[in-house]
Amino acid sequence: MPFCPSCGSPAEGRFCPKCGAAISAGDDATRAASIPPGSASTTPAGLTENVASALCYVLGLITGILFLVLAPYNQNRTIRFHAFQSIFLQVAAIIVWIIFFVVSSISGGFLFLISPLIWLGFFVLWLVVIIKAYQNQKLVIPVIGPLAEKQA
Repeated sequence: MPFCPSCGSPAEGRFCPKCGAAISAGDDATRAASIPPGSASTTPAGLTENVASALCYVLGLITGILFLVLAPYNQNRTIRFHAFQSIFLQVAAIIVWIIFFVVSSISGGFLFLISPLIWLGFFVLWLVVIIKAYQNQKLVIPVIGPLAEKQA
């Protein structure tokens, strides 16, 4: 049985049932047959799984949604996990920002003094998840990580 040259899944016929890539006859088919499933190959867009996973976090909501919409990436469970975790992390940061803004306004600005530490924590966490995703390591952030796993 030949394998898809794009995603490595078993393919019969002219197109891959998983990613939709064309399976051509001849030399390409024999080359595709030699690619085992689950091998680290590039997607039709040219991004490997680890690069796409890391890019999910770069612009937060925007890249998270983008990778959930783009066809070759939205079928990969690992990329979907990182996209959902990126979205949930950004939403959590926005919610924390709103809560700090409201409570700081009510309390006279006391929490405004510690908010830079909170944002530094979010920034460090953001950098760590980008690095871990690039290294093909799955970092499950407490609370939002399990939600992302359920969605992926």
